[in-house]
Amino acid sequence: MVQQQRYAMKAAMPVMPQAFPLAPTRLRLATQRDADATSRSPSRPNSCYIRVLRWAFAFFSSVRVFSYLPTMWAIWQSGDSSQHSLLTWCTWFGANLTMSLWLMERNDARIDGAAAVNLGNAAMCLAVIVLIAVRRL
Repeated sequence: MVQQQRYAMKAAMPVMPQAFPLAPTRLRLATQRDADATSRSPSRPNSCYIRVLRWAFAFFSSVRVFSYLPTMWAIWQSGDSSQHSLLTWCTWFGANLTMSLWLMERNDARIDGAAAVNLGNAAMCLAVIVLIAVRRL
């Protein structure tokens, strides 16, 4: 009887069409095109907000590139990097690098401002990683 219930439950389950794995990709691409078209529309009611958000992102991300310098200076001056986690810095490096690559892929393999800023942050994280490693030798 238990066996019959299992077969009955399997028969009641819907069968997924073969094209299902492709559907999310098509849906995502169409949605992204629609979102891009909407974001470029001059009649969009929150275009001022988007402009301010872009400038804030550009400002804070650019400043962040220079915010690594005090850490690097402190490690160099003290000669002690034991208070810094290589795992943390490697994670930040990977996050910045992959974000930059993702932005480039979304922009047809072109580097835009956001991708460039993330590349700069990845480079600074890599510089901190190298400095920590050198001071630990």
